[in-house]
Amino acid sequence: MSEGAAVSEGAEVTGAGDKTVTVVHVMRHGEVDNPEGILYGRLAGYHLSDLGRRMADRVAEHLERRDITRVVASPLERAQETAAPIAKLHGLDVGTDERLIEAGNVFQGKTFGVGDGALRRPENWRHLRNPFRPSWGEPYLDQVVRMRGALESAKDAAYGHEAVCVSHQLPIWILRSFVERRRLWHDPRRRQCSLASLTSFTFLGDRIVAVGYSEPAGDLVPSHLRPGAKRRGAKGAQNRSAGA
Repeated sequence: MSEGAAVSEGAEVTGAGDKTVTVVHVMRHGEVDNPEGILYGRLAGYHLSDLGRRMADRVAEHLERRDITRVVASPLERAQETAAPIAKLHGLDVGTDERLIEAGNVFQGKTFGVGDGALRRPENWRHLRNPFRPSWGEPYLDQVVRMRGALESAKDAAYGHEAVCVSHQLPIWILRSFVERRRLWHDPRRRQCSLASLTSFTFLGDRIVAVGYSEPAGDLVPSHLRPGAKRRGAKGAQNRSAGA
């Protein structure tokens, strides 16, 4: 597998005698047009930027010769638009799976980040009391349940072939962390899930046997939008992907 590959012990062993190999690529969408730097979360109306469309095309080209038989995406526009060129190259329609949607977040629709004063506002403190759940949004375990369900459905639909599921950074990282038996609470700056990246789960029968990570459009991702980069000012095109 690619960078970040690991043998997984996090999945139950079912159909252990089945040697059928299926690969499900869980892709993060491309860059979003978000000049105000809003944490857009599940809000409608946020589409890919020109750069985001280039990212989607690049990944489609990368996967063109793969045995893709299923393409499915979160219902949010940025995910659907990212999935479209992949589906087109394989003569497929883009399916929609609500379970692939972005994580819920109480700060949706606002600017929120290190350096913008949000942590000093008393009205926000009650949402920050428990980072292990987390108290500001959808519980990590809830994300595991729905993302694992979407992963299994994609595997079943593409059994013996490959599938692509387009989702969002946090749910993808939580899914991978669960499968690789890491703690779910984490430092967001350390997520290995860049824009338009692929986190690929290899199944042998019904058992996950490896997880790989790759960035086919990595050279297109601006340095300030990479995981761990320092956040810039609240406005301007440099913040277009706040919300992931």
